[in-house]
This record gives sequence, structure tokens and C-alpha cells, in this order.
Amino acid sequence: MTRNQPHRLSVAPMMDWTDRHCRAFHRVLSRRALLYTEMVTAKAVIHGDRARLLGFDAAEHPVAVQLGGSEPAELAEAARIAADMGYGEVNLNVGCPSDRVRSGCFGAVLMKQPALVADCVAAMIAACPVPVTVKCRIGVDDQDPEEVLPAFLGTMRAAGVRHVIVHARKAWLQGLSPRENREIPPLDHALVLRMKREFPDLEIVVNGGIASQRQVLGFLAQGLDGAMLGRAAYHDPAGVLIGADSAVWGAADPVADAAGAAGAMRPYLLRHLAGGGRLHQVTRHMLGLFAGRPGARAWRRMLSEGASAPGAGIELYDAALAAVAGQAVLHEPGHDSAHGPTRDPARDSAHDPAGAA
Repeated sequence: MTRNQPHRLSVAPMMDWTDRHCRAFHRVLSRRALLYTEMVTAKAVIHGDRARLLGFDAAEHPVAVQLGGSEPAELAEAARIAADMGYGEVNLNVGCPSDRVRSGCFGAVLMKQPALVADCVAAMIAACPVPVTVKCRIGVDDQDPEEVLPAFLGTMRAAGVRHVIVHARKAWLQGLSPRENREIPPLDHALVLRMKREFPDLEIVVNGGIASQRQVLGFLAQGLDGAMLGRAAYHDPAGVLIGADSAVWGAADPVADAAGAAGAMRPYLLRHLAGGGRLHQVTRHMLGLFAGRPGARAWRRMLSEGASAPGAGIELYDAALAAVAGQAVLHEPGHDSAHGPTRDPARDSAHDPAGAA
């Protein structure tokens, strides 16, 4: 994979999170990272409101859609529709352990049916002109990942897939909640690295437990084709995405810091509000923007408490940003929060004639 490929750093598809507003926000932080939609079922794409489910702005590119399903013909039709709408990649979900996914016979449970997954992706590849990729786990339940994962990757390769994202944890389909499945099963990044050596012709991206640009660069240095961020991109978006374009691709960064990102989002918010949208539909994705920085608590509190109120507008957003700026000033070196900026007597005497006397 070349240095220009967007897969070098991507943000995972996350249900209820990575909607079009979240993606617009993440695109302000990084022009290069590959962004994914929430998972959309093939049936919904075929029979539902496509504009609502799949609509996106061209400014979101590079952007990929993730589909859920297990019926080859349905997935092929949904993949064709997504490609026609302008998505640059169609991804099949073979990793989500959510109850909503299991009940539909798709997601991580499909790790137990690799032949069916192969039929699905082969049909999708035949139906659409853009790359078809797979996101999977290293195994489920009592499966042995050392045996199951290489066999699964070999089956995907034989079906025509050339790019796989591997969440480096098993999924337990019984006994663990979706949240617990993201935290309790141990990570096995080493297994994913071995898979890249075993399948050098496949593009392999690692997912799971990645929370810093340093980790991303480490996986790239070890030969993986990319790393996919999950919750870290939502809870500390500035920490993991600002600076990524220069660090990962050697390109210019669109914003320098969290305050710059907040300012850059203002025109988007104004357009959204002017179109009848509500403030919280966008700002709910931005609550972690100042995580670990002065003013983070005020920012989160003001937006979480006020943005969903009827009539909440740009004034609330500006007030929250002003509160952050005020806290940042209080934390500047040499500032005494009780009495204003501290003074250096030696410096003052050098510039004050009375002091010099």
C-alpha cells in the first residue's frame, strides 16, 4: 500500500455514532483519514429511504459505506446502489456482536459461515465497480483464532477480496454485551501482524485498542497497511486526528488545534441550522473535542445540557467556545486566576522608570 492510501488511518463504522454530522466533523480534523458510515442493512438500502440512510456530502470523501446482511443477491444490489451514490468502498460487516446484528444473521456470527461470506462478497464484487472489503474479528466463541483467522482470510482472498480490516479480539456471542465485547476479550495484535506476513498480497488493517497516532505509526512501521481507530476518535478526536495528515501522510494539516477545529465547524453548523436542523444533532459528536484540555468540562456541560433545548442556536455554541477560551487563559503560564496575570518584578523594573530609580 502506498503512502497516499487513505486506509493508512481510518475511523471505524460505529452504530449511532458515525453519521453524516460526525463524519463532517472528523473531516475538519483530517482531510486524509478514511471515514465509514454506520452499518446499514442491505434490506434497508434496497427498500428504505436512501437519502436519509446513505446521503452524504462530497466533502466527506474519502468515505466508505458498511453494509450488513447475509443474502448474496440483496448485498449485491445494495452494493451497486451505494457505489452509484458515490461511495468509494463497500465494506461487509462480519465483526459486530450486537444483538440487533445477531438476530439478523449477520455481523460476527458470520465468522462461523465463511463459505456464505465468500458467496456474499463475490456477488458484491460482481455487482459494483468499487472495492469490496470485509471487516471481521479474529474468531468467535470457542473458535481458535490461530486456525480460524488464516482460513477465513484465505477464503476471502479466493472470493476476490483484496482488503480486510481485522478487529484483533474474539467476539463472544453469548454472555457478553456489545460493550463488553469491545473490552473484555484480550487483544491479539501479534496475530494480525502474522497474518500480514502470511498473506502479503492482502491489504490488512488492524482495529481494536488503538488510541494514539503513535500506535498507528507503529503498526505501519511493522508492515500493516493501516490502522483503524474506534472509540478514541469519538472520545478524543483532537488527540488522535489533529496532526494525523502530517504524521501519517506527510501532508498539511487542515487545523492546528481543537479551538481551530471548533471554529472551522461553525459554517457547517450555520448551514445545518439554516436548513432546519437542530444544534445537538451535530454537537453531540463534538463533546470530546477538548478532552484533556482546559475548558473541556465547561464545553461538554454547556453543549450536552443546552444544545438539545428547543431553539438552541449558534449563540450557545459560541458561548461554549468562549468558555473554553476563558479557561485556556486561566491556565496560561504566568497567570494568577485570582488576581490576573502575575508580574515579574525584575522584568517590570527594566521597563519602568520608577522601578529603575
